[in-house]
Amino acid sequence: MKVAFFDRDGTIIEDYPDAKWTFIDNPSFLEGAVETLKTVISKGYRVIIITNQYLINEEFITLNQYNDITNKMLHILHNHGIEILDIFYCPHSKKEECRCFKPKTGMIDQALKKYAAINMAESFMIGDSLVDVELAANAKIKGFGIGVEKTSEDEKIYQLTSIKDLPQHI
Repeated sequence: MKVAFFDRDGTIIEDYPDAKWTFIDNPSFLEGAVETLKTVISKGYRVIIITNQYLINEEFITLNQYNDITNKMLHILHNHGIEILDIFYCPHSKKEECRCFKPKTGMIDQALKKYAAINMAESFMIGDSLVDVELAANAKIKGFGIGVEKTSEDEKIYQLTSIKDLPQHI
């Protein structure tokens, strides 16, 4: 099974400064995100979201707020014919140094344990931050950074200007 691991905030939906998340009730999709997800799925990929949500343990948002925004996002995607295979999130604060906080591979390890059929050689990670690109490198898969400057000579890491650029690279 080919998997497209997507970051959530800043990749699929709008991201905000930490303190502003306290007041966010509804996801706002980034331009091109829905269309790109449809294209990725049409190319035979299953989509798994991998997201750091340190805002939970750092008390900017509650677990209920995270779940509410995520469920609304999934409902909207479903209405567009997009099915997300799974979501793995890390609620830990930056100071907790857990195994799942990107760029560590803990959330991908969880996905591999749950979905043994994942073919990592055919899978990729996309996100809007350096930790997403570093996660791809750490997991030894192709990685795409939206607006992220390439920091290594890794041939499997690509820079994108926008999420809309992804389909031409997969």
